[in-house]
Amino acid sequence: MKQYTASFTGHRIIAREDLATLPQRLDETIASLIQQGIVYFGSGYARGFDTLAAQAVLRARDKNDAVKLIAVLPCTDQSEKWPEADQEVYWKLLTVADKVVCVINRPYEDDCMKKRNLRLITHNSVCITYMKHWRSGTAQTVRMAVAQGLTVINLAE
Repeated sequence: MKQYTASFTGHRIIAREDLATLPQRLDETIASLIQQGIVYFGSGYARGFDTLAAQAVLRARDKNDAVKLIAVLPCTDQSEKWPEADQEVYWKLLTVADKVVCVINRPYEDDCMKKRNLRLITHNSVCITYMKHWRSGTAQTVRMAVAQGLTVINLAE
């Protein structure tokens, strides 16, 4: 299963200069991976890049019903403190996910994000990222991906 699966990790804030082109780059990357046999895509469902990635997977799924979106949530209340508009997008995306995995089935705990990120990495062969700097949770996840031998595709480069 791992060879058919990719995951996403990225910053919550997307650079203004990247906002216009990032959805298209996601679409192209996902289409290329589908041609290579990858049809399962895991998203941590965070704001920013994870949301854009989940939306791109849904666009790909509209064209190919073999494509599956997997929501990998860190905890049960991930979106609780988000702005209302972001919460609405989150819940709409959750309703259309093919599978939902909650890493800890309880409210936020100190290490739940790290556990979620590790779950994303250990069940995949490709890590698609939007990473502009190395001091972040995204960078920590990318370092884990590299250590596990995953192919890393950075759409911020």
